Amino acid sequence: MRERVLAIVSFIAQYVLEERQSVNETDLVEELLAVGFEAEEIDAAFQWMESMARPVGDGVSPFDPTSHRVFSPEEARALSQEAQGFLIRLRMMGILDDEVAEEVIDRALQADEELSLKEIQAITALSLFTRSQYRWHREIDCILEDDWPRIYH
Repeated sequence: MRERVLAIVSFIAQYVLEERQSVNETDLVEELLAVGFEAEEIDAAFQWMESMARPVGDGVSPFDPTSHRVFSPEEARALSQEAQGFLIRLRMMGILDDEVAEEVIDRALQADEELSLKEIQAITALSLFTRSQYRWHREIDCILEDDWPRIYH
């Protein structure tokens, strides 16, 4: 079910990023039901997104591209190697600042098992999205679509 919930989250993010006049939750739920998702999966996705939107911690140090983040043993268990590389890559590219990176890692630690690259991509996109929908619009779109050439330009 977790994969289907993440698929719903990706669908919702794409729906919002399409810059529709207004995001109507009823219409969105109807579209999700029409494409085959169950009501309980949709509820779980909305609950997960709501929990991701809550502030985490009291802030972190400002972004410093010359510093290097070392994952603790607990963090290394929560994040797959690909997910760790993904976060490092986004940070080195300047897409994630320290605060957002720490928020993504904190949320990954809340999971009961190791998170895959796709799951970390969804959490990262949602974290960026909740921080600033308009500032990171292109980056969020590229992350969700796994479109790395476009993100470099």
